[in-house]
This record gives sequence, structure tokens and C-alpha cells, in this order.
Amino acid sequence: MLGALIIVFREVIEAGLVIGIVLAVTRGARGSRAYVFGGVAAGALGAGVVALFADALSQAVAGRGQELFNAGVLAVAVVMLATHNIWMARHGRAAVSGEKSFFALAVVVAVAVLREGSEVALFLYGILASGETAADLFTGGLAGLALGAGLSALTYFGLVTIPARHLFAVTTAMITLLAAGLAAQCAGFLQQAWIVTALSQTVWDTSGVLPDSSIFGRVLHTLIGYVDQPTALQLVAYVTTLAGIVIATRLATPRPAVANVHAAAE
Repeated sequence: MLGALIIVFREVIEAGLVIGIVLAVTRGARGSRAYVFGGVAAGALGAGVVALFADALSQAVAGRGQELFNAGVLAVAVVMLATHNIWMARHGRAAVSGEKSFFALAVVVAVAVLREGSEVALFLYGILASGETAADLFTGGLAGLALGAGLSALTYFGLVTIPARHLFAVTTAMITLLAAGLAAQCAGFLQQAWIVTALSQTVWDTSGVLPDSSIFGRVLHTLIGYVDQPTALQLVAYVTTLAGIVIATRLATPRPAVANVHAAAE
């Protein structure tokens, strides 16, 4: 039961933190909840499908199917998060009410639930196969789900206590860090699949101080992309994505003078 609790809790907080950030970004925007919870439902459905075909997926592409699938899912999330930040910078806070912004965030939510949900299904199947009873598995999973959902709710309510004039900047920074972390994970999966073999040396090792498998490590892993033993490629992917989104966002932000001219013309 304890194993199921820990696994479900760990995976739920990873998806839950993403959902909490997205809910905070779209707080007060009419129609946004349908997109966000639609993304949750689509991700859960996709996770169920992935779990059903997990064996075929892992055996695909000469046994590298699972890693390539994860890398592809993460790449989609990075593109969507970057698109959202650039869109928001170009169109301002009013863009929070735009369907394009909602759709991008809904895809990010769906991808997060898809990835973590499929991992939950696979891990629980492994525990069940090891001899754990279905009742203990269910009880532990349910407890993990409740604890993870509670922590995710605290994240959301913590974010929404931030004054509105600062919330936009805070959530933009969090989404940028989230995208950089996902890019680093994507690079890691490509290396695990032996698609990319360059820059595979470990840059540092803090696993003895703060393992990324611990609860706090997983939270940092989700929020800022913390990895206790990153490879050089992961570090390059992280820094490149971070710098790319920051630069693109600044370039997309209208200059005050130009914005005033547009306002006068309207």
C-alpha cells in the first residue's frame, strides 16, 4: 500500500503543480476552466490508452518506443508553453481571455496528465504483478491521489494570493522555468534512447544531498527543472530554452511608444 501511495502521490503532484499554475494564469478568465478541465480529461483518457498498449509501445522502435514517446510529449509541451508566453507578451493580459492562449495551456495540461497518468498506470501494474493485493493497491493509490491533489490545491491557492499586478509576472516566470525543465527532460529521454549520444557526461551530482526522487526534489524537478545528476546536454537544453523564451518574449513585447501610437490610432 505504501508503495502505491508514494508513486501516485509523486506523479499527481507533478501533474497537479502544472494544473495549479495554469489555473492561476487563467484565473477569472471566462471560459478558461472548460479548456483546462477538458485538457485534464483528454490527458487521463490518453493515459488509459497508453497503459493499455504499454507493452507494444515499449517494444516499438527497437525497444526505444517509451523513451521516444516521452521525448515527443515533452517537446510538444515545451513548444506550447513557449507559444503561450510569447502570445501573452505580444497581446498583453487581455490575451488571457483568448481561445488560442487557452488551447495552448489545455494542451500543456493534457500532456502533463497523459505522461504522469501513464507512468502511474505502469508503476501500479508493476506493484500488482509483484504480489500486492488489489485492495491495498487501491487504498494506497487513493491516499496518494488525495495527498497530491491537496498539495496541488495549496499551490493554486498560494499563487492566487499574489496581488494581481504581480501574478502575471510570477506565472510567466514559472511557465518559462517549467518549459526549460521539460526541455532538459526531453534531452534526457533522447539520450536514454541513444538517439543523441553527445554531451552525455554528468555535470554535477547532488543526489546525496537532494535526490530528485524525493518529494521535495520532485517538486523542484517540476517547478524549476531540478535534476540531481544532469548531463551536459540537459544543461544546454535547459539554458537554451530558458534564454530562447526570455529573448523571444522580450522581442514580442510591444514598446510603450508603439503601443501608444496604436492606442491613439484606435
